[in-house]
Amino acid sequence: MDILHLVDRLEELFNTSRPIPLTHNVIVDEDRLLDLIDQMRISIPEEVKKAQQVFSQKDRVVAQAQEEANRTLALAREKADGLIEKENVAQEAQKRYNQILEQARIEAENIKADADQYSMDALQNLEVELERITQQVRNGIRVLEEKKAAAGVQTPNG
Repeated sequence: MDILHLVDRLEELFNTSRPIPLTHNVIVDEDRLLDLIDQMRISIPEEVKKAQQVFSQKDRVVAQAQEEANRTLALAREKADGLIEKENVAQEAQKRYNQILEQARIEAENIKADADQYSMDALQNLEVELERITQQVRNGIRVLEEKKAAAGVQTPNG
């Protein structure tokens, strides 16, 4: 279940709770609250798994870029080798080989840079999202702790 959906449900639980007159406190259905907390405990590891998947996608994209670069280099070498075999174009073949090799190197670097940038952007977005979710969870915990502390202060024999 999506953690944001659970946070919305927690907020809905808070909004539908009965207020205690003359205070900023509300009476919360304990079973529903504990159920939501349990669901959050289950859901948060899923969010972490999603983060790990994004991180592993970075490695996959980099590996694909490296494979493409290797294929391009292999093709460049094959083309260059074929040109070099011809006696009357040996010098031209070497020149072309170097051009293709340099082009392949540049392409490989560009592909790697793009993959790294994509991964960085995805991870930064995920970091922002996780920080936002973490802040929401902390705010929820703080509110509940404040309510708990306030409820403990208001008991006549407490």
